[in-house]
Amino acid sequence: MREQRGLTPQSGGQTPLILAIDQGTTGTTCLLVDEELTIHGHGYAELPQHYPRPGWVEHDPEEIWGTALTAAREALGTARVSRRDVTAIGITNQRETTVLWDRKTGRALHNAIVWQDRRTAERCRDPRGASSRADS
Repeated sequence: MREQRGLTPQSGGQTPLILAIDQGTTGTTCLLVDEELTIHGHGYAELPQHYPRPGWVEHDPEEIWGTALTAAREALGTARVSRRDVTAIGITNQRETTVLWDRKTGRALHNAIVWQDRRTAERCRDPRGASSRADS
């Protein structure tokens, strides 16, 4: 990918832009790219980790959302465009990180449990033992 400041207008209008959001364990990176994958804008926001107990790793879901907004706004700003100029959004995330939401309010019930968290390690080592304990 090559980086370019600002946009090159095409005949008939502006270059279609894609906002790529990579929400990772330690932060969120956003790139604003065109159809040729030329980078027009970029942003980054660090994501704090929370360690409530030894071996536990959590993220505040509101902080995850906040870092995505901050990085996206920064990407739009460095490209000198508005959100209305974005034609598509692509998202990649931590996949194994888990958060529960209240269906009625849309609010998180607790911090997200990050993929690095070790609180279920014993169950993972002995899945048959965990299921037999659950049955009794």
